[in-house]
Amino acid sequence: QVQLVESGGGLVQPGGSLRLSCAVSGSGFRFSAMGWYRQAPGKQRDRVATISAGGTTNYADSVKGRFTISRDNAKTTAYLQMNSLKPEDTAVYYCNMVSSPWGTTYWGQGTQVTVSS
Repeated sequence: QVQLVESGGGLVQPGGSLRLSCAVSGSGFRFSAMGWYRQAPGKQRDRVATISAGGTTNYADSVKGRFTISRDNAKTTAYLQMNSLKPEDTAVYYCNMVSSPWGTTYWGQGTQVTVSS
């Protein structure tokens, strides 16, 4: 059974940095696409960044140049490095995995990121 566990969230001042981790248990990580999404109170869940099994990355315009998604297949872990954080980045961040070849989607439980002075 596949499980995703996020960590690394917290409270940070504007301009600061955080690194989120998503540890995946179960099979299929190296063949799966990984993504980070976020949901602010009262808003829909939005895509932040994705990385394919081959390492191709894609970012939302709002985080380009500030956030970096990466993956370590040996550790079956995906990361989101967040720099130059802004108050509008405040949200619950969710890790997502889309397995291959069936496209089954898995979600983590979420981790809170709060950017405030």
